[in-house]
Amino acid sequence: MSKRSSGRKAGQVPGRTGNRLPKPVAVTALALALASGCGGEAAHDCTLIGTAVGIAIDVRHPGVGDVAIEVCRDGSCATPVVVLHPSDRVGETTCSGTAPDDTCGARSEPTGERSGFAQVPDLPAEPVRVRLSLTDRSGSPLPAREIVVTPEMAYPNGPNCPAGGPQARISLGPDGSVTER
Repeated sequence: MSKRSSGRKAGQVPGRTGNRLPKPVAVTALALALASGCGGEAAHDCTLIGTAVGIAIDVRHPGVGDVAIEVCRDGSCATPVVVLHPSDRVGETTCSGTAPDDTCGARSEPTGERSGFAQVPDLPAEPVRVRLSLTDRSGSPLPAREIVVTPEMAYPNGPNCPAGGPQARISLGPDGSVTER
């Protein structure tokens, strides 16, 4: 019996040239790997949820009745409306048990603080000067406060989706100090 040479090296698979897959097989394998997310992060849906662009204000000072805000950059200022609302926190919580089907409840309790949001549509993601004009609960003026804040881009769907717009948050403390949060 004579040995016939097939022209293949030992261990070589029929239909393959050298050590490479035929082009259609390689392209299909690559497409399947990419489509299945092989080697990457899981797919993340980005919704059309919006982001309010502006500055959040937390008023912890008990003597402040009202706040007016002025936001300035490059000689141009905006004076958006701020409406303060009572702040609350989670108080007493109760659960009917510890099983997954059990129910829990929580009570909301007031903190004595107030918060609001000043919409500033043209707010940049760079430093701005914020001036707070304050009144006490009887409407008499209190000393104004100023702070420079740097708004940061907000990502309502997480960092894998486009930014929604810049936001900053400031706090007027019980002692009258203003800080960026």
